[in-house]
Amino acid sequence: MRYLIIGAGAVGGTIGGRLFEAGHEVVLVARGAHAEALRERGLRLELPGRDLELPVPVATSPQELTPRPDDVLVLAVKTQDSVAALDTWAAFGEDLPVVCAQNGVENERLALRRFRDVHGMCVWLPSEHLEPGVVRAPCAPLTGMLHVGRFPSGTDEVTRRIAADLEKSGFAAPVTDDVMAWKYAKLLANLGNAVQAVCGPAEDTPPAAQLAAAARAEGEAVLAAAGIRCIDQQEQTRVRGDRMRPQPLKGAERGGGSSWQSLARGTGSIETDYLNGEIVLLGRTVGVPTPVNEALQRTADHFARTHRPPGTLTPPELAHLTALVSG
Repeated sequence: MRYLIIGAGAVGGTIGGRLFEAGHEVVLVARGAHAEALRERGLRLELPGRDLELPVPVATSPQELTPRPDDVLVLAVKTQDSVAALDTWAAFGEDLPVVCAQNGVENERLALRRFRDVHGMCVWLPSEHLEPGVVRAPCAPLTGMLHVGRFPSGTDEVTRRIAADLEKSGFAAPVTDDVMAWKYAKLLANLGNAVQAVCGPAEDTPPAAQLAAAARAEGEAVLAAAGIRCIDQQEQTRVRGDRMRPQPLKGAERGGGSSWQSLARGTGSIETDYLNGEIVLLGRTVGVPTPVNEALQRTADHFARTHRPPGTLTPPELAHLTALVSG
């Protein structure tokens, strides 16, 4: 298999880099300064105890590559960029496997409109991409846990081959018949991303922690009302165990999660519409109020559009948001 990693940021760069290091054929798809750095210097993948300099091939568009029947498209862009990426790469053939290595639960539906063979991936992979050509992944002994399964359900030989390649590349990659139950569980965990992005270190203060807990409680109520199954926290903890222990990386301080990184890089967009916004959408569908997630969605979107740095929510702004919890 040749893995085309569409979106070679924190998650895509880590998956692609580790696959390449293990001897698999990989092409990183990137753009702008990141693509230039990858072509000039290769991918620098910083892991606990070692830094890798990997000469992974790079492409910026499908026109630079010749389609092959053994290609696997790994979609690792943020959800707000999925439609453009899927439309761009649909020319490679609608029968190719597409793996959605992304947060949220909308990507698989978007992919299935354009490709026949879609696989979901639940990504538990702490990683960071803040400068061109560099990706950091601080967990060991495993770099991450990537549940894989067909969408909407089931598994097949392609699923198992992908999982086997990942297992040989430093990941746990359980094959599951119900990958979306894992992805809905991750969605609940990701509802606090917006709090971290706008509050920064203040996310650990009681008001911000209360806000994140309230967002999750709304999410749980919405999923229950909608009859959507998700893996409970006890099962998640049991499966992950202690195989992914964050460790300090030499010369680098741990930043924040994916939403925090979008604000730090000043991308102008953020995935909150497909995290907190997913709960808002479902809540409106089933008649469950979601005021906390609505407020977090608006606030994070405003931060992104106005290029406001992460962690700059003022105390009065935080007080306004936390009032929604008690109100």
